[in-house]
Amino acid sequence: MRSLDAIAAHWAGHTPALLDAKSRYAVLCPFIDAPEEPHLLLEVRSSDLRSHPGEVCFPGGQLEPGESETDCALRETREELDIPARRIRLLGMGDFICSVAGFTLQPVLGSISPETLAQARPSPVEVAGVFTVPVSFFARTPPEVYTYTLSSSGPEGFPYGAVGIGTDHLWVGGQVDVPVWHWQGHAIWGMTARIIRSLLAE
Repeated sequence: MRSLDAIAAHWAGHTPALLDAKSRYAVLCPFIDAPEEPHLLLEVRSSDLRSHPGEVCFPGGQLEPGESETDCALRETREELDIPARRIRLLGMGDFICSVAGFTLQPVLGSISPETLAQARPSPVEVAGVFTVPVSFFARTPPEVYTYTLSSSGPEGFPYGAVGIGTDHLWVGGQVDVPVWHWQGHAIWGMTARIIRSLLAE
């Protein structure tokens, strides 16, 4: 059995995270500091990727061991777009998403100049293309919103009697909104759209 001193030593330097999270991801939300108005830079994922091929997203990926969310977002942006960290001005952190799939996704806000964007070299292995959308488009155009329901049934074989509840126990379900924007032939949806909606909420 651990002593109280051992327990204290173990948890003293602990950084709180989401309990039971299987993995952590981060994305960079790149605002382009265009002369007329800010734009958001978005990618189209390569059709050869195993996960989410052809979908619109922000540059990002899974954190490596010992890596912060900001470090991850900047590294992935370098790998996907060949934009170095020194050319990105960090603006802050958005609210993170906790996925029902068991991972967290942290948006990191950054600013990129039009000159830096012009020098970007997307990796053909990961990126089929990039495009920008004026921030005002998202502000003035409500997304289509679709809602799906999470299951609220209990697990098979659950020991209702042993834990002191009946088989009529009301398990907590839930709902998830899926916003969708359409921009010049691109569908911006899912977590990417949820992040945008959160970033631009007044």
